[in-house]
Amino acid sequence: MERPDNYLLQTRQAKRTFLTYDQDVLIRKLRLEADRDHLYIPMLRETYRLDRHTGDLSRNHRGQWLDANSHPEVMTLLDLVCDCREDRHLARRWKNMNAFGLMFHQELLEGTDPWAAYFQEHAPAFRAACIALGGIALAVGDIAYAIELFDGLPVAVQLWLGDEEFPPNLRFLWDENALMYIRYETMYFAKALLLSRLREEMESSQ
Repeated sequence: MERPDNYLLQTRQAKRTFLTYDQDVLIRKLRLEADRDHLYIPMLRETYRLDRHTGDLSRNHRGQWLDANSHPEVMTLLDLVCDCREDRHLARRWKNMNAFGLMFHQELLEGTDPWAAYFQEHAPAFRAACIALGGIALAVGDIAYAIELFDGLPVAVQLWLGDEEFPPNLRFLWDENALMYIRYETMYFAKALLLSRLREEMESSQ
């Protein structure tokens, strides 16, 4: 018997949930551009197109609409669209990602990080990718940038370079009011999406 794809089930449920919302309310809440068939949402410097009838996503990448129904994209964007608070606003103070959640999530952030090793190995390309996504350089970290995810919400990516004694370390910080925009669990989907887009930018520049 074939095992169910939990990621696929989650994305399908998220889309079904979106279709139960009053879309005119969502448009006003996020000040979205819209037409009869789509809502248009900027995310990571690209425009996403959300189908008002199916919940399917596509993104405008260099003038072409590409499929954008990956699990991180769907879960991140639909959480913002459906469940962000009306009174959301930035605190403009950083908070470490693991400080938002319960202690049992700590294990997800520990150990050798292959992403940190990859970014250190390709440090100039990593820096260029952060800039390509609109990153603003930060003073804390060997290579660190604040990158806007969507709706003005920034994520800070800090790369601490390793040496003979310590492995490289990658840290993610969010605005203290991030939970006004997305849920804690969604931060992990957003993190996966950001890492994917950074790698995409790095590979396209090689």
